[in-house]
Amino acid sequence: MKKHYFTKNEIVLWAGSILFITISFFMGKSHDYVTLTASLIGASSLILNAKGNPLGQVLMIVFSILYGAVSYTFSYFGEMITYLGMTLPMSLIALVSWIKNPYEENHAQVKVNKINKKDVSFMIFSSVLVTILFFFILKFFNTSNLIPSTISVTTSYAAAYLTFKRSPYFALAYALNDIVLIVLWIAASFESAEYVPVVICFTVFLVNDLYGFINWLKMEKQQAK
Repeated sequence: MKKHYFTKNEIVLWAGSILFITISFFMGKSHDYVTLTASLIGASSLILNAKGNPLGQVLMIVFSILYGAVSYTFSYFGEMITYLGMTLPMSLIALVSWIKNPYEENHAQVKVNKINKKDVSFMIFSSVLVTILFFFILKFFNTSNLIPSTISVTTSYAAAYLTFKRSPYFALAYALNDIVLIVLWIAASFESAEYVPVVICFTVFLVNDLYGFINWLKMEKQQAK
């Protein structure tokens, strides 16, 4: 019997994510189809990233562009700068890394990598520098909700770095980032209901990223055999 690429649980997770995002969008007052498109592409990228498929990084690049545009509309310059100036280029770098490091001959699955103490030390040191730098940049641009926006930069950078390193913990870092973003967009939703779909989007992302972390740990064990 031919084994399907996606498991039944993964199909349910992806289909449920798409359905939940779409229904919440049309039930809300927003008619911003850029937000809807970004959310659907983002959800699709996460299920592919959970499988270690480089195509997920391609979709993340597209998502970064669209999400940057949505962030600009609410003066979340931190999110805009983070995704356009950091997540997008680092997704390109991660894409190259994933393509160059397939698991054996399976180009639809990247080889899982274990980070060492040197990698962790560099990530912490560089994250601190990025956080300090972006705090003053975001403050200069009068970014809404400055502190959460700055924290989002930190978690996004750590997640992007771990993605490039092909570590299972990239998904966990993105899950932490999702929590920060949920808080940010809830704050935005109090001022305008049109941003409620973005809250729903990142809630769905949180579930997908947690699944991605669990699946990458499974991949790591399978590849080690």
